[in-house]
Amino acid sequence: MTEPGGSIDSGDFRTALGRFASGITIMSTSQDGIAHAMTANAFTSVSLDPPLVLVCVDHGVRMHDAVLDCGFWAVSVLSDSHRELATRFAKSGRDLYGQFDGVATQPGPKTGCPVIEGALSWLECRTWATYPGGDHTIVVGEVLSLGEGQLDDPAALIYYEGQYRALGGR
Repeated sequence: MTEPGGSIDSGDFRTALGRFASGITIMSTSQDGIAHAMTANAFTSVSLDPPLVLVCVDHGVRMHDAVLDCGFWAVSVLSDSHRELATRFAKSGRDLYGQFDGVATQPGPKTGCPVIEGALSWLECRTWATYPGGDHTIVVGEVLSLGEGQLDDPAALIYYEGQYRALGGR
């Protein structure tokens, strides 16, 4: 246990937060005609009126500048069948031009940002505000359009104690 005002060990911090189950999403955008994406579990709703969501983006990833530059982005909520994609888009340094090779996507109807086919749901957003958040930027987006996938087994992909896991389904 840490005393008030004391320093927090980063390993202890990770362990404590790893016990909070979170959904897994892929955030995508387009910058200068190049599609960018990243796996994100720091995603949540903010407001119903107006409809707002937020995602936290690490300063050190390509996606950071791409999403801030573009101002439009999409979030695909992943099903358990998307584990491979979650792992793929969580890796830094992957080939920028081939990162979507073999990935079934469709352009979002309002922004054209890639939406993962077969996602449990998806949202297209316009950046509404950004806030500093330590080594991340908190990006708040106004939802412009959304949709739900038609799935036979809608088990959600979650992250818990450092592992992807399935939640729900039929």
